[in-house]
Amino acid sequence: MTGKAPHMTSLEIAELTGKNHFDVLRAIRNMEPAWEKVTECKFAVSEYKDSTGRKLPCYSLTKTECLYIATKFNDEARAKLVLRWEELERKSLTPVGEGGCYGQKLLISDADIMKESENIQGRELEILNGDLNEYVTTTEIAKSYGLETADLISFLRDMKILQPRGRQRLTSRYADSGLAENRHCRYYSLKGELKESIYLVWTLKGAEFIHKIINN
Repeated sequence: MTGKAPHMTSLEIAELTGKNHFDVLRAIRNMEPAWEKVTECKFAVSEYKDSTGRKLPCYSLTKTECLYIATKFNDEARAKLVLRWEELERKSLTPVGEGGCYGQKLLISDADIMKESENIQGRELEILNGDLNEYVTTTEIAKSYGLETADLISFLRDMKILQPRGRQRLTSRYADSGLAENRHCRYYSLKGELKESIYLVWTLKGAEFIHKIINN
């Protein structure tokens, strides 16, 4: 804990949740760009000494920052962090929103913090995905021809437009043709872990291309 308001280091997060510190550091680094875009702040970097006396880097996070990172964890790990924060707040008697780069916005409850974290991730997806109104999915194209999605995918694989296995991906011949792009989707697994999947959407050029192939 550092400063006026309670903080928790990435090392403490790793110990509390039973995760490898390296994995926690990686999760924080991966999520920092989205946080910085929304808050215009980076996570505070600190250091600690290991058993050999070496000084190694870690992060020092506020409650809001910590629970934002925790959206990558499962339900049990998030519950442990919430309970730990309640303990820290009882000891400090310092409002969570006081001080720090993100302190200008006071988030009253854990639900507020989790909702704000989800909003930040939503805005990150908007940046990654751009304007989805200019694209159509394989399912939408299939429906316009009275086809099942699986049938259209099989047809596009047979025509060597999509790769023969795995998720929908253009073959190397069409990879840079402007026919399709990848988009990102985030969801929670049955274990409560935040996952990210990538799916293909067709540009208007791609939809017209498929239209010509079907009609020919």
